[in-house]
Amino acid sequence: MELKELILLQFIAHLCLDYFFQTDKLAKQKNTIGFKSSFLYWHALVCFVLAWVFSLQISFVLAAATIAVTHFLMDGFKRHLNESKYFGRYAFFIDQAFHLIILTVVVVFYSKWQGINPSIDVSINFKYLSIITGYLVCLKPANIFIREVFKSTEIQVSSDNEMPNAGKVIGVLERILTLTFIIVSQYSAVGFLIAAKSILRYGNNETLKTEYVLIGTMLSFGIAVIAGIIINFF
Repeated sequence: MELKELILLQFIAHLCLDYFFQTDKLAKQKNTIGFKSSFLYWHALVCFVLAWVFSLQISFVLAAATIAVTHFLMDGFKRHLNESKYFGRYAFFIDQAFHLIILTVVVVFYSKWQGINPSIDVSINFKYLSIITGYLVCLKPANIFIREVFKSTEIQVSSDNEMPNAGKVIGVLERILTLTFIIVSQYSAVGFLIAAKSILRYGNNETLKTEYVLIGTMLSFGIAVIAGIIINFF
């Protein structure tokens, strides 16, 4: 295992922690009352366990504890960031950026001081690990990212004839298909997918709603395309 594999494994652990192992309701509670949230302490414990397990190294225990403690402190103080007049709308992006920066710094320092010596003799292919990461990003994390972009830019369109969560499912499906097409170098299929969705979703006279869907679609496809380009680069 090399440094890049270890960083990517920790990134996967972070995705599991912040997006798949907590509900929106629990995340909102944690972000609202900070250190008073009982879930925050459980969240920090899970963070430690995931960081340690995904490192595949027993000696990573102190590094995992560092990641968990910093994660706990940042999430505990995040409610103050949410209440900030100037930075509140960008709290999600600031929080995630700091989590990933600290995670990377801890792993780099660990590799320099301790060295990377997996306790389990397993061969890890960086490209396959990148593909797994790409698909994980295209699921719930991408939905939340797009939602936060709309929230930070104060873009809202209400509609009474939309099925609940239908947009999320459509977004996940289109990102998975787009990422798959890019990985197998079927770029023309991506264009066909975009054209097909344009015909189905934009054939109406609701200008505001059309622009809202267009922004969401471009963000959704953009995430999948960037993920696919990064994977193919490696």
